[in-house]
Amino acid sequence: MCLASGDVKIASFLQVSAVSAVLVGLLAPPSGAAVPPPVTRDPECAAALVERLGAVDVLGCDPSGRGRAVLALGDLATAGHVAVLVPGSDIDLGTLADPDDPQRRPFGWARSLADAGGADLAVVLWVGYETPRGLGVDAATGRLARAGAGALTRFVDDLRAELSPGTRLTVVGHSYGAVVTALAADDLAADDLVLLGSPGARAGTVAELGTTARVWAARTDGDWTAWLPAVRLGDVGHGTDPTSPGFGARPLPTGGTSGHDGYFRPGSAALTGLVDVCLDRPEETR
Repeated sequence: MCLASGDVKIASFLQVSAVSAVLVGLLAPPSGAAVPPPVTRDPECAAALVERLGAVDVLGCDPSGRGRAVLALGDLATAGHVAVLVPGSDIDLGTLADPDDPQRRPFGWARSLADAGGADLAVVLWVGYETPRGLGVDAATGRLARAGAGALTRFVDDLRAELSPGTRLTVVGHSYGAVVTALAADDLAADDLVLLGSPGARAGTVAELGTTARVWAARTDGDWTAWLPAVRLGDVGHGTDPTSPGFGARPLPTGGTSGHDGYFRPGSAALTGLVDVCLDRPEETR
């Protein structure tokens, strides 16, 4: 594969980060982080978020530390389908959105998914765990993902209890958020799990996830996670690529877009395929 100069720099950085993480992992046993508490709703935090983002239902907004938030687009009380979007590294209260380039940040992705899904799809953006910063040791190990998985499981259980019976629920994990989703899979009360741009699933096959949900995976052309080695040494690395044939996930289309942040681009086949899953459209109509 021939890489442009910018791609070479990224690949080199990833390789150096991976080596550093391996050294740390070999010197120290796997560590754990405490499962964070549910995201509470601070009124001032919520008001500031609405002023910044516009019309959105703020289910939770906690300004402590880097900040966490839970936002809903669409009507959770009437939608027959709900998607929970779990983002990855570097996402916190301050990095939810980019007004100049919405497709760079999770709030723009959630908006695209909600708009494409229509009134029968409500989208919840869940930033309820401490995400890794950058591509260092935390991003290469499972410490924060394990804590996030516990928090995600609790949130989905609580959400499911509030939804109307029969509501179909999909959890969509992106990047490190896909690792969180995979680790939570066996306890998630979800009908579908989607792993997008995942650095690994921390399991060798779909069967090893221990879930009865349908599992889907995708990686666009140009997504830098393709350059990561699909290995795991102790707690370093996230193992099998969920888009590999041997893993057994159902493939999603990736046409009309590219790059690590491109899965929700309006008008793309990638977004259409994701909406098809969230709305449980019959395969013959896709």
